[in-house]
Amino acid sequence: MAVSLFKWLLVSCSLYLVPLPKTVPKTVESHPYYISVVDINHNQTDKTLEISCKIFTNDFETTLEKNYKTKVDLVNPPDKSAMDKLVSDYIKKHLSIKADNKAVSFSYVGFEKEDEAVYSYFQVDNIPAVKKIDVTNSILHDFSDQQINIIHCTVGGKRQSDKLDYPKTEASFQF
Repeated sequence: MAVSLFKWLLVSCSLYLVPLPKTVPKTVESHPYYISVVDINHNQTDKTLEISCKIFTNDFETTLEKNYKTKVDLVNPPDKSAMDKLVSDYIKKHLSIKADNKAVSFSYVGFEKEDEAVYSYFQVDNIPAVKKIDVTNSILHDFSDQQINIIHCTVGGKRQSDKLDYPKTEASFQF
């Protein structure tokens, strides 16, 4: 037990010693990993793909400010519709999905902040069944060259996942 606790403490402490990548502005609060998570779920009843994107708030705000040359506040937005537009536009430029080899167009549902992350939600209508999902994901590649994008895909209750380490952007799931 003591050996396991020691190993856990050693690993936990060493994570904070990882240097901040050179591509990340020094004004940004440091954290040991640069990760986003995209979750794609096929809802058979509604015949939709439900998509959520979880991104660290500070990384996302910094990236949106850099790309759109405007002040961004996703925690207490003074103009929620303006922030909705930025979030939707950015994700749609950096995430694309094909269902059974056909590009799909997703609708923006909204975003919310939870703890240290922002969740943005999208939906693809009129997908009665799907056997293959291809994803191209370059979310926050313009923020850090240490970005890791995790993708979870669930169809018919079966979940598959892939990890895309920068600069990798493509994943494919067969069901």
